[in-house]
Amino acid sequence: MRFDFSSGNTNTEHADQVIRFIEQSGFELEWILETHAHADHLSAAPYIQSKLGGKIAIGENIKLVQEVFSGVFNLGPNFRKDGSQFDHLFADGETFKLGELPASVMYTPGHTPACVCYLIGDALFTGDTLFMPDYGTARCDFPGGSSKTLYASIQRILQLPDATRVFVGHDYLPKGGRSHFAWETTIGDEKNSNIHIGGGTSEEDFVNMRDSRDAQLAVPKLIVPSVQCNIRAGRFPEPDENGKVYLSVPVNVLSNRGTLNP
Repeated sequence: MRFDFSSGNTNTEHADQVIRFIEQSGFELEWILETHAHADHLSAAPYIQSKLGGKIAIGENIKLVQEVFSGVFNLGPNFRKDGSQFDHLFADGETFKLGELPASVMYTPGHTPACVCYLIGDALFTGDTLFMPDYGTARCDFPGGSSKTLYASIQRILQLPDATRVFVGHDYLPKGGRSHFAWETTIGDEKNSNIHIGGGTSEEDFVNMRDSRDAQLAVPKLIVPSVQCNIRAGRFPEPDENGKVYLSVPVNVLSNRGTLNP
């Protein structure tokens, strides 16, 4: 879901492209899978569900993220912190099917405490854990994040067969590198050439690198609206008494990097 923070306006252009592709392909939508509560964009899951059906699902530890951010945004006693805004909460190792394809859930915290990857057939959807080999890995400085935990999660991912296809959740163009966006690699390529974790990088070296890098990163521009919606499975808060929907901006609660101020 596109969101203009200056005006408060939403735009479904990108989600509509996905919907048209599904319809034109003759697919039936069974699942809308969230890897975590994103902090840099608003999920269009409820909008897509309203058009095509399907179940919105996420890892069961979304409850930990809801606990933290219910306090940040003072959501009050009526906000449910049990994950029930989602249609299904996946446990680590849980299996399901997409058509005839076997699928399973891999708990991969570090970027956030709720992160999961989805292994569907021979394809792993990594969300915010591993990125393309020439860009590295996800930041770990959000509330509940941990570079040490992410290292352990990535080591678990790298136990998959080298031929496993990897589809990353984001891509950023490395400075001085390629000029085109990419989204697919393999476990073997990540093992051998990921600039942050490849070639047998030690936990100590990874943690030092990741923490140092994260200390220089700015807060995502859309963290305030994104988190408020995404911990609600992509839904905005209930309308106020006047029928209008409002988002809150906590003042001096988040640091310039997105961490919690003391």
